[in-house]
Amino acid sequence: MRILIVEDDELLGDGIRAVLAQSCGEADWVTNGVVAERALRSDSYDLVVLDLNLPGKSGFDILEQLRSEGIQIPVLVLTAREQISDRIRALDSGADDYVIKPCDPDELCARIRALFRRAQGMADRVLVHGDLTLTPAAHSVELGGKPLQLSSREFVVLQALLENVGRVLSRQRLEDILYGWNNEVGSNTVEVHIHHLRSKLGFNPIRTIRGVGYLIEKPEK
Repeated sequence: MRILIVEDDELLGDGIRAVLAQSCGEADWVTNGVVAERALRSDSYDLVVLDLNLPGKSGFDILEQLRSEGIQIPVLVLTAREQISDRIRALDSGADDYVIKPCDPDELCARIRALFRRAQGMADRVLVHGDLTLTPAAHSVELGGKPLQLSSREFVVLQALLENVGRVLSRQRLEDILYGWNNEVGSNTVEVHIHHLRSKLGFNPIRTIRGVGYLIEKPEK
């Protein structure tokens, strides 16, 4: 899951990004409403965590613009504004959830996962490949019925490959899934995550297509 955080408080924004990276998926963070709008137009996100009081362009304006253009990306408003009138305006403008700061990090991640499941229609979705089971909603992986501990980025890579069984994902595509539009990517980052996955799985379902990318082949019937 790729998340865009729009929060002008640098300490809070950095903290939210760190929490989401551990529990929900990869997150980009911007501090300005105009930059946020540019990011949403130029990149692909699964969900937005949106503050209302922003420089450049308010969260209300961003939300109203998204919905007026028919863009239905899930939006969770995270704000210090407690007034009922603000909640009503945000929800009527198309917000999918409204959370008051400060918010418990676990609750925030749970709300994000619920919105993502609702948007993707995957409340009961499970990805299975042989003895390997990945449950996106619970952010969990099992191998032979036993829990398998993966880092957040290893999880993202494995999920992307399992969602595209039988199709090659290029290194560039995996980098796009792993990292935000403003993050630096190491030259061998994807290869490192693939190597760690193979080591942890104890077998090698991930095939390297030299010069093209990676895939998990469809199980033999």
